[in-house]
Amino acid sequence: MRIYRLLLHLYPASFRADYGEEMAAIFQIQLRAARGVARLALWFAVFHEVIMNAPAVHWDILKQDLRYTVRTLNRARGFALTAILVTALGVGANTAAFSVADFVLLRPLPFADPDALVRACEGPRTGAGWGCMNELSPANYRDLKAMSSSFEAMGAFTGSAVNLVGIGEPRRLATTPVTPGVLPLLGVAPALGRVFDAREDDRRAAVISYGLWHSQFGADPSVLGRTVHLDGVPHTIIGVMPRAFYFPTRDVQLWTALTFQNEDYADRTNTYIHAVARLKPGVRFEQARADLEVIAARLARDYPETNGETGISFFRMRENMSPRFRLMLMALGGASLCLLLLTCANLANLLLARAAARERELAVRAALGAGRERLMRQLVTESLILTLLGGAAGLLVAAVGVPLFASLVPDTLPIATEPALDLRVIAFAALFTTLTALGFGLFPAIRVGRRTTFDALREGVRAGGGAKQRLRAVLVTIEVTMSVVLLITSGLLIRAVWQVQAIDPGFRPDNVLALNMALPRPKYDKPLQRVQFYDRVLARVRALPGVQSAAFTSGLPMVTTGLVTAVAIPGREVPPARRDVVSHRWVTPQYFRTMGIPLQRGRDVEDGDRGDRAWVAVVSASFAGRYWPGKDPIGRTFRHLDDTRTVVGVVGDIKVRGLERTSEPQMYLPAAQAPDPFPGGFDPKDLVIRHSGQASALVSAVHQIVRAIDAEQPIADVRAMDEVIAGETASRRGQLQVLGVFAVVAILLSAVGIYGLLAYTVSQRSQEIGVRLALGADPARVGRMIVADGMRLALFGIAPGVLGAYAAAQGMSALLFGVAPSDPATFATAVGVALLTVFAGTLVPAWRAMRLTPMSVLRAE
Repeated sequence: MRIYRLLLHLYPASFRADYGEEMAAIFQIQLRAARGVARLALWFAVFHEVIMNAPAVHWDILKQDLRYTVRTLNRARGFALTAILVTALGVGANTAAFSVADFVLLRPLPFADPDALVRACEGPRTGAGWGCMNELSPANYRDLKAMSSSFEAMGAFTGSAVNLVGIGEPRRLATTPVTPGVLPLLGVAPALGRVFDAREDDRRAAVISYGLWHSQFGADPSVLGRTVHLDGVPHTIIGVMPRAFYFPTRDVQLWTALTFQNEDYADRTNTYIHAVARLKPGVRFEQARADLEVIAARLARDYPETNGETGISFFRMRENMSPRFRLMLMALGGASLCLLLLTCANLANLLLARAAARERELAVRAALGAGRERLMRQLVTESLILTLLGGAAGLLVAAVGVPLFASLVPDTLPIATEPALDLRVIAFAALFTTLTALGFGLFPAIRVGRRTTFDALREGVRAGGGAKQRLRAVLVTIEVTMSVVLLITSGLLIRAVWQVQAIDPGFRPDNVLALNMALPRPKYDKPLQRVQFYDRVLARVRALPGVQSAAFTSGLPMVTTGLVTAVAIPGREVPPARRDVVSHRWVTPQYFRTMGIPLQRGRDVEDGDRGDRAWVAVVSASFAGRYWPGKDPIGRTFRHLDDTRTVVGVVGDIKVRGLERTSEPQMYLPAAQAPDPFPGGFDPKDLVIRHSGQASALVSAVHQIVRAIDAEQPIADVRAMDEVIAGETASRRGQLQVLGVFAVVAILLSAVGIYGLLAYTVSQRSQEIGVRLALGADPARVGRMIVADGMRLALFGIAPGVLGAYAAAQGMSALLFGVAPSDPATFATAVGVALLTVFAGTLVPAWRAMRLTPMSVLRAE
């Protein structure tokens, strides 16, 4: 019988209460009468009956609960819509945040055993830095590879771009030269052909991406062995990588062979490559880092002039993101946690208030025979329905929020897609919704289950004692606290964005159009060839309608930092490794006029500044102030690249490394005075045009001019300088939008929580308020009492919120450019917004309290 009674527990408790004893008695009679095989047959029949009938009984009761839930929620539409809205906002915002965290931190990179892949570059002397201070030199890479015992394989790569001609329209492609070991160590086999082989001469070979294979070659399977011209040099296609392969970033479409000559190892300051390696099986990341620190210390000891102040920065492939973005992920996680707590507190408050308001109804049902378990299940069913509907609405909110949050993801990760509302994210939303439903549906149900029928009937409409009221007040206080934290942190980010946008870049970006047209070697190997191209293009472009001026430069400000080199000043002789560095650009005449860089002294670069004339330079004000403080720099000389140059002009300083970073002093050298030979990567390649017309028509005209001069020369990266400046604050604006969404949702939920609590308070205190009004109390005074109750809760929540926001601001201080983490204006404004929001949430309950009449209260009783 014990087994049979255990089987009966598969039925609902209400069913067992009605029929359990009778079923047990019948079974006991049948069991006594059965013998041998008959008894086994009886047990089989019992098991079959219970297994078949118990789910049907549960389903029948569930259908009753669902029908009753629909009727009760239809009578309380305001409550239902509020609960659904709260759940939707909480689920939607947290789901969108999870999509970014899942994309960046959880999804595996598209390589074999990606956790074993690491990157290395120059970093802080301790070797513990996250990012790269600089690239590696071939000599340091060679020693690192030879000395380390932690890696199964190591390779090197660098970034580049080439002109692809001879196949359709000329194109400028992002390419990555790699040593032969790089692609194999990533563990991804090519879709077609092979990758580079160290045993062969693959210097003129190329591996193309799956996207380039489709877009430029029509997915032709016979592409292997085909010759393409990259910067005028013939290369043979030996392989096609698979669809989802991206390395090192998503924009790379071509890989070529990277090789080193003996002269490449001679200069350890020649830093231009990154290292990628695979850890040996069984070697932990920390062991490899310790190994590299030992190597860095040895190199610093052996080569103190070049390696004395630097170490090796070592990080996992997935961590190839800026420290700012890493901090932003932490801030996003904190905001998600705040919103999660706020959502849970709000839901709990709503459901508690709803359950308390229904205590008399539930008590009557219990007095009429409804079991406590049935009543609790009814409340849980109601919670499940509300949260499931809220979860479904939350997916719609997430569908809007995911693209917004996707703007935060850095393009340095080798991942093909962007965050999306896929099955993983939907599964998270479903789990989040289910846990919310169970957690905050069970809590009110358990509290109601503990309450006796007599207590509820005795209290009537005044159900809900002081302890419950205090609990709901605490929950509202938590909501206000979380809202204040999010409001203050968002406000600080707003101030930081304003501070960055207010920075003067040193030039006028309005109405300046930039077009990239890098000239390939060896086609334009000689300086005279390049100068002739510049002259022909500029002569025709300057003649176009609406063009005010035009020039070429070797790098746009804040897009290219410029070649950073050392200069030697007469009378200030120091060893080459200890010289101050400056940033320099090669420019053509009219560059300063085009970019709006003010000429402070002397003259501009002129057409007469050619290779057969005196070699000159225009320097920035900081350059002149560093080397000739308080003196006239015009006519003074310095040595650069073994050439002596004379300063002929001084211009204002500009932001080279971005709006937020300090730039080195700058010097500008005439493009016609570039030495021969000269590294091709630093040729003038960006055409800048100041205009007063339509940019689209101008771009089309420039295309025609360049095509007429050189039909094989592509134009790439067409952009307005206004867009470049806007791009400097794009990541900050994205961060602000995301945290702003959290803050707005939080303050709305707080307003809902305050409104719900005070509305419930008014309903529970209706008899007291009616008596006050009957005795002559001023309705306005009653309204002020309700408003004061709400504002008192706000004050209790604001104090810990301010403290929490201060702690959060200290942790995210790296994101706060030009703003103190304790900025009083931001704190005061956020507190004011919170108080106004809470005040707005108190108005409707206060208005309802003022409109109560003694007669309406007596009717309710």
